[in-house]
Amino acid sequence: MQEALWKMSAAAQAEAVRGADVSAVELVDSHLDRIGEVNPQMNAVTQLLAERARADAARLDRRRAAGEVLGPLAGVPFTVKESTPIEGVPTTFGVERFRDLVAPADALPVARLRAAGAVPIGHSNIPTLILAGMHTRSELFGDTVNPWDRGRTPGGSSGGDAVAVATGMAALGLGNDSGGSVRIPAQFCGVAGLKPSTGRFPADHRVLGPDDPGPASQLLVTDGPLARTVGDLRLAYEVLAGTDPRDPRAVPVPAYGPPLAGRVKVAVVADPGGHGVHATVRAAVTTAADALRDAGYDVREVADVPRLDEALEAYGRTTVTEFAPSWPVVRTLLGRGGDRYIAMMMERTPPASAAELVRLMGTWLSIRRSWAEFLDAYPLLLGPVFTEPPVEPGLESRDRAGRDRVGSAMRLCTVTSFVGVPAVAVPTGLVDGLPCGVQVVGRAFREDLCLDAARAIEDRLGVLTPVDPRPALMPTLA
Repeated sequence: MQEALWKMSAAAQAEAVRGADVSAVELVDSHLDRIGEVNPQMNAVTQLLAERARADAARLDRRRAAGEVLGPLAGVPFTVKESTPIEGVPTTFGVERFRDLVAPADALPVARLRAAGAVPIGHSNIPTLILAGMHTRSELFGDTVNPWDRGRTPGGSSGGDAVAVATGMAALGLGNDSGGSVRIPAQFCGVAGLKPSTGRFPADHRVLGPDDPGPASQLLVTDGPLARTVGDLRLAYEVLAGTDPRDPRAVPVPAYGPPLAGRVKVAVVADPGGHGVHATVRAAVTTAADALRDAGYDVREVADVPRLDEALEAYGRTTVTEFAPSWPVVRTLLGRGGDRYIAMMMERTPPASAAELVRLMGTWLSIRRSWAEFLDAYPLLLGPVFTEPPVEPGLESRDRAGRDRVGSAMRLCTVTSFVGVPAVAVPTGLVDGLPCGVQVVGRAFREDLCLDAARAIEDRLGVLTPVDPRPALMPTLA
């Protein structure tokens, strides 16, 4: 049984530890063995916390032996994005200059997962400073590899977590998402990912200083879990949801809302904004729609989502305006070529004046209202995560055409982050050896509806991971 522990779902792992079928130490050791086997090929886990994880697991075993009832994630190993603090461990952001930036305390979501019995097993790789692009490549740790195809990016910025979960190095990953950073690597690596509503999970992103960020950073960034199954996402969701006095943004809304009357309506938009969608992605949306129909949902194709292009423009202008004053300093931290992704955006999108920024805040609220009205008519929206199959590493930083192509492909992720609504990314199968997937978007604070629909898709289409990494292609000798 021990050889297969890392293959089990997070729910099954926790149940086995609570029931004394296995020890938490055995569970952690199984994952450490898997990391030793796989991570040299994948480069997903950056700072391995082996002895610390064993010590945490041993404490859980002692508590169980003393008769304590362990939490819902007892013994479950999880990875934590390099930008999210773990007490006593450097929060490097993948930057050489932050190699020794030791965290004085756990980030709030890390603390919540640990309180539920989960065990942090290591930090996971990200693009340098989260800003160097969509591909997970950092100045400090190098490139993370997509386990399905080394010629394709694993996505980002939570790419290290997605790869660790997909390959069985961890049962859960803790990432964050401000425009697709959980959902895109989930699709590219064949796992599930949750971006919660703004205000659903408490957090404190003051990692690099005492000051809070501006409105865009406050409202766009949400922590979110990655897992191999939607059921495991639900477990993590239940643990992470709630309020905390350290985050006044967190809203005391129940984790589960009231049942909806009748069949739940699902709007389907395969090509948001009409900017084009790859045939395999369109087919994935159709397949997921058919699965939801089979599950009893009222699935309807609609013309489009509300005000997509306007929202994309407002998102870009707002974030650039907030970011521009610090760009000269930030640019120096990104390493050689690491500034290209943001630089191309800033060259095209000038910062707003004070008067323009005030108008942008009004536009933001107006777009959120339009989406609230849309989701009042259709409680769920089914659409693509990324409108292409996984692309080659670094495409978004190569040139303007690559930057625009990636920005367009992630457009539904960007807009749903902008309006603050929840979304679950879920796989739909393999095409040409690569994972395909969709996202289910819901009303604000109705993550439960998204998770229900994603589970219905998963029940009919299956789970893709854990996966053994594909071997590198050997050169043909003449």
